[in-house]
Amino acid sequence: MFSERDTQGPSRRRGGIEVVCGSMFSGKTEELIRRMKRAQFAKQRVEIFKPAIDVRYSVEDVVSHDKRVIQSTPVDSSQNILLLASDIDVVGIDEAQFFDMGIVDVCKQLAERGVRVIVAGLDMDFKGVPFGPMPALMAIAEDVYKTHAICVNCGDLAYVSHRLVASEKRVLLGETDSYEPLCRACYTKAIAAEKAMCSENN
Repeated sequence: MFSERDTQGPSRRRGGIEVVCGSMFSGKTEELIRRMKRAQFAKQRVEIFKPAIDVRYSVEDVVSHDKRVIQSTPVDSSQNILLLASDIDVVGIDEAQFFDMGIVDVCKQLAERGVRVIVAGLDMDFKGVPFGPMPALMAIAEDVYKTHAICVNCGDLAYVSHRLVASEKRVLLGETDSYEPLCRACYTKAIAAEKAMCSENN
């Protein structure tokens, strides 16, 4: 991780990419906010961005599930981040899985400029498939930190965000009414039960 650089000034900054990933309700955004506020305390110039489609808690702010808040800039395209991140020491990006694949090159360019880039996002979608640009971001990052929610069925570490509503849309914004964190074993059982129910109904 880059914690050893948190208190260094802009004259000594080294660019790099940190990825915080995991399932829903695992504390990804809380960790992003923690790192960004630490940089603010160190008098660094920070800016945090989020996809404009994410309006669950706030149109503009990044808000964690436990209601921690940090001011952010919503953007429609990853390229807008490059335009808005001039003269910034630390860039935070929340819900990176919702961005276009261009976000990978954007993060790389920022890091090469000497910017510390902190990215948070879902590593997998509700089907357990790697989500959007997240695998590529994890591959080019100096540091990958995986967070874990707790399985609501057995209390083990969660593996994936299980969708509770009937929809095949990959991007479906929701909270505890739409998703639940499950471990691998409980997720496998839930999917098997859903398939059996579909077979009975058909």
